[in-house]
Amino acid sequence: MKLQNFSASIFCLSLLLLMSACGRSGRPVADRAGAVHGDTLQLRYARLLTIVEFDDHTDIDVADPWHEGRVLHSYRIENSRPVRRALVTTSVHCALLDELGCRQAVAGVCDRQYIHLEWVQRGCDKGDIADCGNSLEPTIEAIAQLQPDAIFLSPFQNSGGYGRVEQTGIDIVEMADYMEPSALGRAEWVRFYGRLLGQPQRADSLFAAVEKAYWQTAAESSATGRRLTLLMDKTVGQVWYVPGGQSTTGRMLADAGARYPWADDTHSGSLALSPEQVLEKAADADVWLLRYSGRKPITLNDLLKENAAYGLLRAFKQKRVYGCNTDTSTFFEDTPFHPERLLRDIVCMMCPERGEPRYYHRVE
Repeated sequence: MKLQNFSASIFCLSLLLLMSACGRSGRPVADRAGAVHGDTLQLRYARLLTIVEFDDHTDIDVADPWHEGRVLHSYRIENSRPVRRALVTTSVHCALLDELGCRQAVAGVCDRQYIHLEWVQRGCDKGDIADCGNSLEPTIEAIAQLQPDAIFLSPFQNSGGYGRVEQTGIDIVEMADYMEPSALGRAEWVRFYGRLLGQPQRADSLFAAVEKAYWQTAAESSATGRRLTLLMDKTVGQVWYVPGGQSTTGRMLADAGARYPWADDTHSGSLALSPEQVLEKAADADVWLLRYSGRKPITLNDLLKENAAYGLLRAFKQKRVYGCNTDTSTFFEDTPFHPERLLRDIVCMMCPERGEPRYYHRVE
């Protein structure tokens, strides 16, 4: 059935397997009128999901992250028919489907040029995976030919809907996981996607492993007693965007045992600052972590050419600068659902004796 934008319409997808018992509150029970009540999955971190299991289906509500108390979308997932063919519009969710053992479900993609997954690029070259154009305006003709079971799209505040995509009548999965207020909250959405794809047990096991590794890394970092001050990212034009104190990155830095100059800030997004404001607060930071995109590794000289103010940073002077080239790594594909890997990188950059980071490398 057709879904309405940002509505609470019932979305009929399905699952091949019954859910695992992990995190369940007990067997469904019936009230005096004979109505069956489902098992509410006990989610530990995700704040935007409510998952209720029944014997033959699962009901899932996604809360509207921009309007408290409202439901962004409601889904009814039948156990008998999992999603077999999907148009996936983000690289991170392509990687997640692969990890769930559902690579074959990626029937089409958008924004191919930003997907750093060899199997996706190879599939597009061979014609096994359809290239459906830009994620903001997918090619409707390609979608019609593809005939997917569902389209995975990221909702945005005041987006005005999905335009012609909604008119195709194909069910839309609204991927609001990026709006979760914590890294583990976003990672826990794997349990939702696992149920869409008929892989609930695999999804639950994956998240359990992520959670365990995350807190183990945090505990090991705390045990060292070493607390260094970290500075994040670099200027874009004349603006230096740094994570707010209550952002997922800000909270992760706290979990890593780092001192963060904006730890007391209450914003959950990024702060747009001038270089002067950053230098005033973070010039003495011990370690500087930055992300960039390019065909070759960035150097300290490259950074100075971008902005001479970087040379005033203590971390720059002491050559404790680490860069992540997002063009040549799978940083964006991996870390949203594997925050334990990014947490470990942060710890390794503060304590080099703990090993080499996975995504960041020392800038020469």
